Amino acid sequence: MAVRSAEHGSRRRGYREGLAGELIAEFLGTFVLILLGCGSVAVAVAGLPGSGRQAAPFGAGDWLIISWGWGFAVVFGVYVAGGISGAHINPAVTLAFAVRRTFPWRKIPAYWVAQVFGAFVAAALVYAMYHWAIDAFDHKAHLTRDHSLSTYSIFATFPAEYFGSSWWGPLLDQIVGTGVLVLLICAISDTKNVAPESNLGPFLIGMVVVVIGMAIGTNAGYAINPARDFGPRLLAYAEGWGQIAFPGKFQWFTSYWWIPIAGPLIGGVVGAVAYDQMITPAIKAISSRPEASRIVEEPEEK
Repeated sequence: MAVRSAEHGSRRRGYREGLAGELIAEFLGTFVLILLGCGSVAVAVAGLPGSGRQAAPFGAGDWLIISWGWGFAVVFGVYVAGGISGAHINPAVTLAFAVRRTFPWRKIPAYWVAQVFGAFVAAALVYAMYHWAIDAFDHKAHLTRDHSLSTYSIFATFPAEYFGSSWWGPLLDQIVGTGVLVLLICAISDTKNVAPESNLGPFLIGMVVVVIGMAIGTNAGYAINPARDFGPRLLAYAEGWGQIAFPGKFQWFTSYWWIPIAGPLIGGVVGAVAYDQMITPAIKAISSRPEASRIVEEPEEK
């Protein structure tokens, strides 16, 4: 997620130069993110109980599988694309870095398309691998697919029932979650601050996603990435989850689909601006100070 700017970062050999290579990298990085992330949800929701490896209902241990699964999915997605495109793999990060003037505005639409397409293809592959488990889960629960919120959750997000009909609560959740994500990406990638060395940046960004999942994930599924939600949501709609996917309608929510898009885009900009307005000026002020002069006393001659 924006380990380097696509304009200024060094590119690995074997990738096509220019925008085409960057889009391939964004596609593949997002593909890895969604394949491993949605795959971890599939394991927790349908894979473990369906395979006989877990008798208990979904619980805290399953949430840890999901949180760590998404975290490591980010790590490896960033390692795939970081040297070529900067590994945004998230439209909110792309927009935030354009606002920071470290990424050209003209590339935003192409990056967004590559990210959403990568997410959709990865979600399709997860479905291809797990549709037997999904069907078995729904059959056991006596649910048709278009009424199965649990199996839908493998692919896209929805708000917790305690929000009721409120759209502001989930939107605020997405703004805050993505704001924290982008703020910390800015900090981790800022070499004038205490940025990690030895290519540890992707790992720490993944750990940011883990802690976001543990801290606020149950509110609305912590999409914090429009492509992560929208691409798999398209797949879920195409494969029969119907109104749960579009327009995002169930017993306690309706027309939810836009919140995991708008919330992260707003939050990403807020996080980037907060870092640039509060931290960057202080770093510049400190780095511009002249070093304190040293007084060297020469020994007296005898």
